[in-house]
Amino acid sequence: MSSRDERYYTSVICCCCSRVQKVQIDPSSGLAYTMWRDIPVPFYMSVYFFEVKNPTEFLSGEKAVLSQRGPYVYREYRQKSNITFHDNFTVSYREYRQYHFSPEHSVGNESDELILPNMLALSAALMVEHLPYALKVIFSTALKTFNEKSFIQKSVKEILWGYDDPLVDFLNRVFPGIIPFKGKFGLFVDFNNSNTGLFTVNTGADNISKVHLVDNWNGVTELSYWNTEQCNMINGTAGEMWAPFLTPSDTLKFYTPDACRTLELVYQKSGWTSHIPSFRYVAPKTMFANGSTYPPNEGFCPCRESGVLNVSSCRHNSQVFVSHPHFYNGDPVLWQAVHGLTPNEREHGLFIDIHPLTGIPLNVSIKLQLNLFLKSVQGITETGKIRPLLLPFLWFEESGIIDGPALDTFYNYLVLLPKILEFLQYILIALGCLMVLLALVILHLRKRVRASKTTTNDIYTVPQPQE
Repeated sequence: MSSRDERYYTSVICCCCSRVQKVQIDPSSGLAYTMWRDIPVPFYMSVYFFEVKNPTEFLSGEKAVLSQRGPYVYREYRQKSNITFHDNFTVSYREYRQYHFSPEHSVGNESDELILPNMLALSAALMVEHLPYALKVIFSTALKTFNEKSFIQKSVKEILWGYDDPLVDFLNRVFPGIIPFKGKFGLFVDFNNSNTGLFTVNTGADNISKVHLVDNWNGVTELSYWNTEQCNMINGTAGEMWAPFLTPSDTLKFYTPDACRTLELVYQKSGWTSHIPSFRYVAPKTMFANGSTYPPNEGFCPCRESGVLNVSSCRHNSQVFVSHPHFYNGDPVLWQAVHGLTPNEREHGLFIDIHPLTGIPLNVSIKLQLNLFLKSVQGITETGKIRPLLLPFLWFEESGIIDGPALDTFYNYLVLLPKILEFLQYILIALGCLMVLLALVILHLRKRVRASKTTTNDIYTVPQPQE
């Protein structure tokens, strides 16, 4: 940390400790509570699809040639509802999300059509793989009856927000419980106007270091998806704010229902975000490492290559795997199994820039990729001769950076005011030195005057006559 940063933090800590205490979740805390309830940062979800350019050859057993399409960007609105404060210094709430297409930030329109693997049919094929042969025949016949192909051509809007498919009704009727939904099929069909569950978090009223920490989620304090107690722990915050007074040795832990687990980011460097000092936290290489590479992750297995997380246990056994985009930080075998991936930190690494004294994020970029496990299933001709692999389907980024009135307030209180105080402290030191110097000069002059008077009195004193 530079001497400039040290002087800055000294000034801020001296003047803002009382203000930092106000980051607790309390309706009377003013700006901090308003920012927590209605996040003022404009969030965007950017989606990138992987089109398969050689579907026929891929079904014959060749490598898939992928072409990235995007971004297709949606403005994300978040609002907390059903906010309830409890006597044990916690507060419960549900946070609802809405998405609106943003054509000015996108490369095309929601009506753009893409050629993608038929996720519904190919995933269902894996689910019926080990069922009796007669049921597999029924399933295969249904695919042909409904004209289900291995690849589909659908619009961006249909793929994300849902389309009608007769196969959904068939699966629910003949194979009840095999899929967890009814009606339209779409990757994000449940996202819009939805919430991520009932969060109960600490308000920090009794201990500011506990502010925003998750007390329970949907009434439970630990999960049941994974194989070890450590992996099932719900640790950290809900991923929106953290406790104040962060140091480089601290990590950022947060529970995300979308990944069905707690994630942990580590400090990378200090810097400035929108002219406000910040710490950058990034994903460690071990985040999605398998149990062989990183033993603490053994509880998330069964595992495949290092760099992917099997979320089938919390996604109704659907063969979906989560990773960094383009398998960044993953085993090279993953991205070398297809053509068209170029993993790199600048484009595919996730990060959070956070103001360390308040624990409030200033710039956020969370990136995740959804991958389908595909292979040839005997008796299901639609799976062709596909060699077992994890095929990237899409990746998305949720991003937001502080600006507008919130940025102005932050800058005034946390940058401008400390600079003024730092300047004033030097002025006060200079004034103090000047006052001391002036006092010494006055003291010296007084001594000289007294000495001069004493000498004058000695010269002009008349001797007294002796008796």
